[in-house]
Amino acid sequence: MPARQFAFFDLDHTLLPFDTQALFCNFVLRRQPWRVFLHAFFIPFALARACRLASTDTAKRAFNAYLWGMPMEELRKLAREFAATSVERWIYPDLRAEMLRHRHQNRILVLNTASPDFYAHEIARELEFDHCIATKMVMGDKVPLLPKLPRGNNKRDAKITAMCADVPGVLELTDEERAKCWSYSDSHADLPLLEFTGNPVCIHPTQKLEPVAQQHGWPILRPARPYGTRWGNVLHMVLQVCGIHSE
Repeated sequence: MPARQFAFFDLDHTLLPFDTQALFCNFVLRRQPWRVFLHAFFIPFALARACRLASTDTAKRAFNAYLWGMPMEELRKLAREFAATSVERWIYPDLRAEMLRHRHQNRILVLNTASPDFYAHEIARELEFDHCIATKMVMGDKVPLLPKLPRGNNKRDAKITAMCADVPGVLELTDEERAKCWSYSDSHADLPLLEFTGNPVCIHPTQKLEPVAQQHGWPILRPARPYGTRWGNVLHMVLQVCGIHSE
């Protein structure tokens, strides 16, 4: 029986040039502008996180306050529309081509992201991934002010733990089989994911990741993106969080 091969993809700044939490926020606020005022709940948590007084998990829970009270059926509908429109517009063509190449070579495609599951799974379906690992948020019938993260933030080593538990065949991969698998990310936080496979690829690597990639001779892809600098990315994020970014 031939060995199973996988291709693992991060999402934010890897498949798309943006942080999808901010991009989805923009998508929602352009349809329900009044929700921008709910950011007032998040601001103290953002300041606390900046001062290292709050964890990333806590800040992530608080960021979603702009969705407070939204019925889950409405949120699911928005997530489906977001995946079908915004994601299709912004995905890097180069990364879309990489996905198609791996699919044609019979690899199993896995989206492994720290993004919230309520839209990450819709993105995975839209892009025809075989599996999706994301940060699970407990919502209930209506979005609570501080959704719980029962498994914490899907980041760093948590990505490996989650996909070994949830994606059939990953835990059983031998070293020889892992050497034939691929992984894609932009971030130093994803070193465990990149080092898990024999073919890591970096997409516009961060300042911490780039020297590691160069040291190991990992391929680096720099597809065209709608900003040229880190501050250009920050500007786009601010516009998205305020709901005034172009769709």
